[in-house]
Amino acid sequence: MGIISQSIGGRKLCAPTVTDFVHNVGANCVRPKGTLSKRKSLTDETRQIDLFFSPHPDRQITVDNLGLLGQIALKSPLLEPDRNSPTRADVRNCLSKLTAVFAELQRQAKRENSPYNQENLPRLWILAPLVSETILNGFGAALDPNWPEGVYFLPPLQRTAIKLNGFYFGSPI
Repeated sequence: MGIISQSIGGRKLCAPTVTDFVHNVGANCVRPKGTLSKRKSLTDETRQIDLFFSPHPDRQITVDNLGLLGQIALKSPLLEPDRNSPTRADVRNCLSKLTAVFAELQRQAKRENSPYNQENLPRLWILAPLVSETILNGFGAALDPNWPEGVYFLPPLQRTAIKLNGFYFGSPI
């Protein structure tokens, strides 16, 4: 996006950024092999989250009386139920909704000049009767010993979980 400059001994030295390198040198290398578009605009479609829960700040949610649903509800979950086994595209679409929510929360924090607390970001829950091992392994999902059987978590920065074996949220499952 620009030139990085550094002063050494009163002389200003400039070095191209990685972005400049990719736009200039890298682009010239791949251009003969196909079509190259610089700064391609994305026009995203309007998407809907099936369920988005925000806990009321004055009310305490307790895991004791809500079981797994209480655990899920503690962190402003996005719930995406699927009556079938989700495909790779289904999981990616759910992840893109979560990313859009993150971006909106970041813009809101910037507008309100308030901190953007990444620890309080919502978690996506994909609820499905079954999910193939190919999908679970492909997205890096793993069981967490602190959660009931059938709850798989994607790597931490993705803030996503997949709940299997039906939609029973009472305690025990």
